[in-house]
Parts: sequence; structure tokens; C-alpha cells
Amino acid sequence: MRSRTWGDAVYSGVVYAFLIAVLLATFYPFWNVLVLSVNSASDTIKGGIYFWPRELSFTSYREILTDNEILHSVGVTVARTLIGTPLTVIVISLLAYPLSNRELVLRRPVTLYFIFTMYFSGGLIPYYMILKGLNLIDSFWVFILPGLMNVFYMILIRTYIEGLPGELVESAKIDGANDLHIYFRIILPLTLPVLATIALFTAIGHWNAWFDSYVFTYNPDLKTLQAVLVKILNQYQTGSMVSDAQKMADSAKRLAVSSDTIRMAATMVATLPIVLVYPFLQRYFVKGMTLGAVKS
Repeated sequence: MRSRTWGDAVYSGVVYAFLIAVLLATFYPFWNVLVLSVNSASDTIKGGIYFWPRELSFTSYREILTDNEILHSVGVTVARTLIGTPLTVIVISLLAYPLSNRELVLRRPVTLYFIFTMYFSGGLIPYYMILKGLNLIDSFWVFILPGLMNVFYMILIRTYIEGLPGELVESAKIDGANDLHIYFRIILPLTLPVLATIALFTAIGHWNAWFDSYVFTYNPDLKTLQAVLVKILNQYQTGSMVSDAQKMADSAKRLAVSSDTIRMAATMVATLPIVLVYPFLQRYFVKGMTLGAVKS
């Protein structure tokens, strides 16, 4: 075994220093948002808060979490994520499984047809007209049905299935299993890592989506959390465009909330739930991305 040299130590030190710098560069903005969100509004407008809150206060969170519009939008977003994520994973995997069969008739033309949709689209107005013709405008299902198919995710799952031993499917067919039985009893358990990865991506997409709610719904009861938060951010953005004299006056009044604290608290409310979910899916995420990366 080769002994560790001085050059190896220097190289390791440089690598670790670089990784620590990347960690700090990516983590600090999130930490600063958290610090500003739990700091007193009258103190925040003075500036100079970087690592720790000077005056701890959860007033901004109380203002946001007691707002009926926000609470209702959280329910809509949670329902959208819980319904849309499993349906999307099932639909995509149901398409990926037959397309992974090299003996499927018209396999290549069908695959090219779906790939074509990745690069070309009719634009927003034709898309809106299609949704209107399907009576999906101002409907909860406008969040679910149009996004059931994602071609990129389908290709990932198909590639993963193609890497599985073909003998498993062949032996199941010899024993009399049909395609549905093979799909639910063999393919789904074996593709759990990549399906968990796709589920994580899909859940993040549903949770962070706001444009479809902003454009395709008019009923306030159908607004998602992100759409409501966009409105809040725009509303309080104007509050941050005041003069220094006005800021000093506001500080003297000991304001309970300010544009900065509300915006930061709103950002944390939208970010924390999906961040807390990630650790539970991380092992599947890593395994799903690495096992499907190389074909034997």
C-alpha cells in the first residue's frame, strides 16, 4: 500500500477547502433568509444582519400562517402534490415499460413522437385553447392532467428498465404471467429507486408550481401556495422601495412586520416542507441516478 505523501495531503486539503467553500456558498443564502425571517421587523430595516438574528421574533410567521388565504392555498398545494405525484409516476412508468421492449412494433416511431414534443410546442395560446376545450380552465384538474406525462422522466425509467436482466421477464412469461402481472409484481419493485427519484422531482415540481395557477385559474379557492406567495412578494416588494427617512420612521414605530421579514418568511414557508421530505428519499435518489447511468 502506497504511503501518503505531502503532495497527497496538499491535494486533499485543496479539495476539501473547495468543497467547504461550495457548501458555504450554497447554504449561506438559505441561512440568511431564515435569519431575516425570524428577526424583528423594526430591527431588520436597519440592516447589518448576516449570521444571527439580533432581535428574535416570529411575528412574520404568525402573520403568514394565520392568513386564511395562505392556509387554504397550502391545502390546495398539498392535495395537488399528493394526487399528482403518484399518478404521474404510474402513467410515465406504464409507458416506459412497453417502450423498453425491443420487440414492440413501432417502438422507435412512438419514441421519436414523444421526443419530438420535448423540443417543439404550439405555444401558450394554443395550449390555453386546448385546456379550455377540455373544460380544465378554472378547475383543480388543470394542475394534474396536463402534467401526467413527462418525456424526459419516461426516458429515464425506460433506460433503467432496459438495464434490468431480461431473464426475469422471460422466466415470468414462461410461468404464464401476463404483462400487467410482470409490471406490478416484477418491474415496479425493481425500479423503486428510479421511481422514487422521479417522484421526488415531480413532487418538487408540483409544490413549486405557480404559473399554471396564475394563468389557468381565476377562482381564489384554487390558488396554490406559490401563486399566493408570488402575490405577497409583489405586494410587499413595493414596501421595500421607500426612502431611508421612511425606514427610520418605521423603525421608530416598532413595526410588527416589514416587507423584508414577510418576504423572507414567505420564502421559508414555501421551501421548508420540500426540504424536509428530501432526506427520506435521498438514498433512493442517489441509487436511482447512478444505477441507470451505465448500461452493461
